[in-house]
Amino acid sequence: MKILVTGGLGFIGSNFILKLLKESNEFEVVNVDAELYGADRRNLSEIQNHEKYEFVKGNITNKRLMEETISRCDLVVNFAAESFVDRSISDANPFLVSNIRGAFTVLDIITKQKKRMLQISTDEVFGSLSSNTATEESKLNPSSPYAATKAAAELLINSYRVTYDSDVIITRCTNNYGPRQFSEKLIPKTIILAKQGQNIPIYGNGKNIRDWIHVDDHCNGILSLLLDGKSGQSYNISANNEMDNVTIVKMILEIMGKSEDLIEHVEDRPGHDFRYSMSSNKISKEYGWKPKIGFKEGIEKTVEWYLNHEEIWKDLSPKILDSTPWKNQI
Repeated sequence: MKILVTGGLGFIGSNFILKLLKESNEFEVVNVDAELYGADRRNLSEIQNHEKYEFVKGNITNKRLMEETISRCDLVVNFAAESFVDRSISDANPFLVSNIRGAFTVLDIITKQKKRMLQISTDEVFGSLSSNTATEESKLNPSSPYAATKAAAELLINSYRVTYDSDVIITRCTNNYGPRQFSEKLIPKTIILAKQGQNIPIYGNGKNIRDWIHVDDHCNGILSLLLDGKSGQSYNISANNEMDNVTIVKMILEIMGKSEDLIEHVEDRPGHDFRYSMSSNKISKEYGWKPKIGFKEGIEKTVEWYLNHEEIWKDLSPKILDSTPWKNQI
């Protein structure tokens, strides 16, 4: 079985490809990636010469390229997206192109070629929640330009399902963490700055809440749904592990033996959602999926991974570790 993975040089996509090729002999993988912001070939250096792996440099908005590539594959997982929320505040245009136009290009082709597509979405499409928890039936209410583009892609996909009976599945996941995450994100940024003895910026009072899931648990859910999920359905994937940002940073500092004095509260980003929360009861009941990696264990392993892979982050541009990245243009 040949699986097309778009955006496979990014964080979740690269971990998914490694899962496919290292844990089974059943799959071949074609990885289409435009190598835009956050992509890194080093994420897949260990399998770059694997006999069942093919890399295609290209953009998913390239219709001719995607038609040819999809025709050679059985299934498609669309990870490709501009996903750095802060950057969508400084310039939303790349998000519109990749997350809407790109998703549409893939969707239209898989419909005509009668292939299955799994679209990777996000809990951010539900917006900030004060107390309740989102289910698959909850109203889409995105707050950031990034979240709005992901919600728009979901609406397009649902329209194709209704109009053309496209074989599509949508998964939404909470905040991922683990190896190979781009260094701009909270957890790797905290590890890198703490290692260097630099101040660690936390937006506002640090009480914004996210539900955190290890990327391996997320990838397990994706593969299960790609192979066996019901066409036309959406599934939320979460670990029921809600935690505020300052608690996570303090946990990392404790693991690393660093002082909490490194914490620096900085200006909050515009429109910063306070809390995300999703129920994963549907995937658990229908497919028996459950997260396997506890947060403390996962964070300890993540810290260890970054400390053992200094080559990934030692030469980073200062802009990537900036305390207020939404103010920067890439």
